[in-house]
Amino acid sequence: MIPFPCETFGQGPTGVILYMDAFGPRPALREMAARLAALGHRVALPDLFHRFGAYGPFDAKTAFAQADTAQTLRGMIGATTQALTLEDTKTLLADFAARGITRVAAVGYCMGGGRALTAASLPGVVLAASFHGGNLASDAEDSPHRAAITGRVYVGCAAEDRSFPPEQSARLAQALREKGCDHMIENYPGCAHGWCVPDHSVFDPAGAARHWHRLEMLLAETLSP
Repeated sequence: MIPFPCETFGQGPTGVILYMDAFGPRPALREMAARLAALGHRVALPDLFHRFGAYGPFDAKTAFAQADTAQTLRGMIGATTQALTLEDTKTLLADFAARGITRVAAVGYCMGGGRALTAASLPGVVLAASFHGGNLASDAEDSPHRAAITGRVYVGCAAEDRSFPPEQSARLAQALREKGCDHMIENYPGCAHGWCVPDHSVFDPAGAARHWHRLEMLLAETLSP
């Protein structure tokens, strides 16, 4: 039993961890998790903010536009370190292993994008896919680009994203080349940070459809025995 809030979907032979964006588990993310489960995977949607107790979820359209919720969110994001999420990920991987699932993909959005990349340093995580992930190659000591990533990596980035500017993209690409990772960093022109998630204010249907095409292809290629 997973000892923290985590919703699961599907009963497939391969696993997917869906790392939430900053607004918490909610119908939009459950819809995305169910879509992944329908592809034949067991999907875990953990609440990365579970250490804060009861909260939100936050409204993806307005949370950062309101001073009080924006301050709360930034504090929660900052306090949810990569190390803490890595602890949760190890628990999820143990649960998958107990079910005979040994090939797992880590998929993340926004703050979850960096968590997905860091997860690819753990045994069994064969794919990390980040969409509009922020601070993937920052100066922070726990920046994802410093992790001992061994799996396949895909990064889909918005055309303009202050949380993942071109200099970070170049730094991440260099780090992944040096690690010898199979990787791709792909630009989504016309899309803004948050474009994949259907309840986000900048949701882009065409960009989201393209992201699903890429993700489904990656999962099929990488999780197959």
